[in-house]
Amino acid sequence: MNNRDTSMMRVTRAEYIASAVKPSQYPSGGLREFVFMGRSNVGKSSLINNLVQVRNLARVSGQPGKTQTINFFKIGAKADGQEDRLEFVLADLPGYGYAKTSKANRERWAAFIREYLLKRREIQFVSQLVDIRHDPMKSDIEVFQWLVNNGIPVLVIATKSDKLSKSAANKQIERDKMLFGAPDMDILPYSSTKNEGRSELLDVIAQSLII
Repeated sequence: MNNRDTSMMRVTRAEYIASAVKPSQYPSGGLREFVFMGRSNVGKSSLINNLVQVRNLARVSGQPGKTQTINFFKIGAKADGQEDRLEFVLADLPGYGYAKTSKANRERWAAFIREYLLKRREIQFVSQLVDIRHDPMKSDIEVFQWLVNNGIPVLVIATKSDKLSKSAANKQIERDKMLFGAPDMDILPYSSTKNEGRSELLDVIAQSLII
């Protein structure tokens, strides 16, 4: 991995288009969607902003549990070898595992998140973010297993990879695979501050759009 921008796809436009807690509020148009989810403060908003290179597109907050809706962003891009511009949607889900919000709020969030993940046909895959500095928590493992059991493609992304040495990061990734019960899966290390993983993630999205 390196921090040079070597992706086959270049983002040309990014804009917020909708927030939703029920299907009638989802954006229309049938564009393919790529979902980001993870524990509160794992770095979802920072990753989205870095991925599309638009500062503050997704709101970054120091207050866990701040995102309380599914937020949708429409992205325009150009891919190598493709004449037409590609368009797709990124969906930012509320963080799970935040203990200080009320039980009623947690249950409400869980209900509309489940509904979205199970019924939204435009979803291509879910990027589940975990903090590379720590072992996955019980809620991380439960969410991963739920996604797999429901046939929802999932890519685990280990955020804040710049906080560890390369050898320590690789060791933690191998440990994460075992804790998730999926020793053969790929985990993508990502650093929003150093652009590590950005090109790789853009390429995965581009491949989903082009096939």
